[in-house]
Amino acid sequence: MGMLLATRILRGAIAHPSVHYIVTVPSLGQVNIAFFSELAIAFGMMLMILFVSNRPRLARWTGVFAGILIATYITLEAPLSGMSMNPARTLASAIPAQIWTAIWVYFTAPLAGMMLAAEVYVRSSRRSVVCAKLHHDNNKRCIFRCGYRDATIDQGAQLLSDRLPTP
Repeated sequence: MGMLLATRILRGAIAHPSVHYIVTVPSLGQVNIAFFSELAIAFGMMLMILFVSNRPRLARWTGVFAGILIATYITLEAPLSGMSMNPARTLASAIPAQIWTAIWVYFTAPLAGMMLAAEVYVRSSRRSVVCAKLHHDNNKRCIFRCGYRDATIDQGAQLLSDRLPTP
C-alpha cells in the first residue's frame, strides 16, 4: 500500500523505470532454481525459529540468529531468486511495476518451506512447540496466550529431573 501511495504522489521521482520498483524475479529466468532457493531459505528460517525460540537458554537470541540468517541469505541466495521470503513484499513491488514473472514461486515456496520445517521439527524434537514468537523474555504479554512462561518452567523442571540420579 505504501509503495502505491508513494508512486501516486511522487510519480517518476521515486525510481528510475529500469529499477522496476525492486520487483522480485528469478535470476535469468531460472524458475526451478528460484523455487527451491525460496523453499530452502524459508525452511531454514522457520526451523531455526522453532529450535531456538523453544529453548529457554537460547530463546532471547532468536532475533540475532534470524538477522544472521537473513544477512547470509541476502549474500548467497538473492542472486538466485531475488530473496523474497515474504509474499507481501513481492506482491507490493509487483503491483506498481506490473511485472508478474513467476509470482507463484514467491507465494508457494515460502509456505511449503515453513510447513516442511514445522513437520521436521515436530518429528525430530522431543519438545513440543511452545510458541514461535521471536522474543518472550520481556514484560510484554504474548498475544498468542501460548503459556510460554509456564511451559519453560515445566521444561526446566523436566531437564533438572532428567539430570538427577535415579534411586
